[in-house]
Amino acid sequence: MHSARGGRGGRDERGGPYGAGGVGRLSRVGRAGAVVLATVTGVAVLAACGLEDHRETAGGGTSSAEPSIAPKAPLPSGKPLGSDAHVPSPTGVDETDATAVAQAWVEVAYGYDTKYDSSPHDAVLRSARWFTAAKAKAERSYRPASGAGEQWNSWAAHRAWTTVDVELDDDGDAPSDSARDAYRALFVDGKAYGRDGWTGTGPQATVYVKLVRPGKGEPWRVDEVRTVEAAVSAPESTSDPAASSATPPSPSPSARPE
Repeated sequence: MHSARGGRGGRDERGGPYGAGGVGRLSRVGRAGAVVLATVTGVAVLAACGLEDHRETAGGGTSSAEPSIAPKAPLPSGKPLGSDAHVPSPTGVDETDATAVAQAWVEVAYGYDTKYDSSPHDAVLRSARWFTAAKAKAERSYRPASGAGEQWNSWAAHRAWTTVDVELDDDGDAPSDSARDAYRALFVDGKAYGRDGWTGTGPQATVYVKLVRPGKGEPWRVDEVRTVEAAVSAPESTSDPAASSATPPSPSPSARPE
């Protein structure tokens, strides 16, 4: 994995990076021309059925208010991948290493190909190999509402795929691993590549992952996820003037969750 930095969340009552203390050094995303739109509220509110749901609320937030209009029909699932699909498929992942599993999961969950994917959720489903059984079931039953966001539409106009560099936030703020639980924060810095030669900014986020396992020596699995999405503050595209006003797509149900 390569480096990519984004924002960081607050701290929990034990001084970890997942609590409600607010967002810390969010300037890491700044080098990619991004600003934080959401803050992490803590491990206690990590959604058991998916990533924080930034998919259906513009700007990366969720809303508890009743919708003023009837909900839109769910998006269809993506098409089966063809031989020209550009999606990551990490191999040789040491599943007894929580960091390796978290990094591989993020790489796949943020590896979109808009020629085949209808929304970011299709990539999340490809990452299900590293989910717990309960989380995989929740993600597979989730149906994204219509509309994947302006940035996604910008990528799709170029039939673009995305790649991400992933860097572990290893400053020691996270709770210590136990025999059954581990927490990881990862910075995601993505690029988008159009089939027409266009290039632009890809996914930009900080992702907080809770991993679990039955016991020492068993494989780690992703159980809960929270994200801090970022929005591009200036266009990085070589040919798309609309990129500067695009909002980031949400990564899936996990936040990209429920």
